[in-house]
Amino acid sequence: MKGNNIPTAVIKRLPKYYRHLDRLLEKGVEKISSREFGEIVGVSAPQLRQDLNHFGNFGQQGYGYNIEKLYKALAKVIGIEKKSSMVLVGVGNLGQAIVNSTDFERRGFYLSAIFDVNPRLIGLKINDIEIRDIDNLGDYIKDNQIDIGIITVPEKGAQPVADIMIDNGVKGIWNYAPVDLNYPEGIAVENEHLTEGLLRLSFKIKEKR
Repeated sequence: MKGNNIPTAVIKRLPKYYRHLDRLLEKGVEKISSREFGEIVGVSAPQLRQDLNHFGNFGQQGYGYNIEKLYKALAKVIGIEKKSSMVLVGVGNLGQAIVNSTDFERRGFYLSAIFDVNPRLIGLKINDIEIRDIDNLGDYIKDNQIDIGIITVPEKGAQPVADIMIDNGVKGIWNYAPVDLNYPEGIAVENEHLTEGLLRLSFKIKEKR
């Protein structure tokens, strides 16, 4: 990587690049030009080259990009060349949908355990993963060196859950609760506020009328 001051917009585009490279590999495509790849992902060729140049020189003039090499390089840039362990707290409808997803592990993320506060759910299984008592969350994170905590609890419970995760060593939090968490500088947080996405969509629809 050439530097640490990577624009946020570039970081947001990386997963999209990675996803489309995965699909190209599945189709057996070996190489691609920046123009062709830019058309697939929806950016201009100069923008694509500029984005990738933040992390290294991956293309060759007159040849383009070797898809397998670029795919592996982006996996290293994103940090998924090694598996990351995760726990999830909150097994309502949204939490269950995440637990049942089959896409995480092939992307390098392993859901190790799930937790809930409802005693009627403790001991049940979702996708062969047993629901554990939230009282054991901190010890489990500490004992198993969990990397990522996923929060799918109501707004009121999100910050206490985040505090437990942070105090016991998670490196990042994927937060689905409709609240902005308080967290120290060394923790990475990604918020998925679903209603905000719907509001952005509403704005875009209004602008196009």
